[in-house]
Amino acid sequence: MGIDEIHLNFNQNNLWVLNLCLAFIMFGVALDLKVEDFKRIALSPKASFIGLASQFILLPFVTYLLVLIIQPQPSIALGMMLVAACPGGNISNFLTHLSKGNTALSVTLTAIGTVLAIVMTPFNLGLWASMYEPTSRLLKEVQLDPIDLFQSILLLAGLPLTIGMIFTHYYPDIAAKVSKAIKPLSIIIFVGFIIIAFANNVDHFISHIHMVVIIVFIHNAAALLTGYLSAKSFGLSLADQKSITIETGIQNSGLGLFLIFSFFNGLGGMAFVAAWWGIWHIISGLIIATYWSGKVTSSQPA
Repeated sequence: MGIDEIHLNFNQNNLWVLNLCLAFIMFGVALDLKVEDFKRIALSPKASFIGLASQFILLPFVTYLLVLIIQPQPSIALGMMLVAACPGGNISNFLTHLSKGNTALSVTLTAIGTVLAIVMTPFNLGLWASMYEPTSRLLKEVQLDPIDLFQSILLLAGLPLTIGMIFTHYYPDIAAKVSKAIKPLSIIIFVGFIIIAFANNVDHFISHIHMVVIIVFIHNAAALLTGYLSAKSFGLSLADQKSITIETGIQNSGLGLFLIFSFFNGLGGMAFVAAWWGIWHIISGLIIATYWSGKVTSSQPA
């Protein structure tokens, strides 16, 4: 059976577990967000706009070009497009801090990007997938409804973000303590979910994972390079370059997995791409952040 014909076994109870896990992670992201983070874009509009453009315009476009060049199986191509359409991952702020980048900019991009994703994720997925005939055919086969997709993201991301920000506003001290615990816990939860999701699909995973390992490596490297070049070409500081590079290369693949199991019936190629991306971007992010942690300029905060 080809990877495009595989639909991973995933019962309704497991989907509810994924919903709760992702809502919990989104709530954890919101605990770090304040109204000031959204106001900061006015104080540093150039870096913020470049970072958001890299995330929501350049990365989906670069992904589309990669699909044209590599021409992977349609379900793998659609998985690449979906990952590229997702907002930045929740560990991007930690990695930016580790790299001695502009953490404030990273937090701003995460805050605004997560909110924009409610609209931009379904928009980018529908736009780029419809422009490539094999993925366009898949969208028609699953009869994806953009309105349903938007409503699901709004409920899953928008609601936890709103609750988290309200909680932070009224209980800032408690929120700061809870946030520190949630960050490492969210990574454990995500990895644990991947294990649960693929526990009943071990044979499929072993048989097909090799098809996405190199593709995800290339795709993630292209995402990191897109962020770096977009920031460098506009003359941003090294600190800002680090932030935008990491923000573009770290994607919320947990949201991607939720959408894959909710709207695409666990389509094999898509699920393998999102799951492996979620593991690999932690490794690549730690590598680049550790490397960059030793490169501090005089104009950059330590």
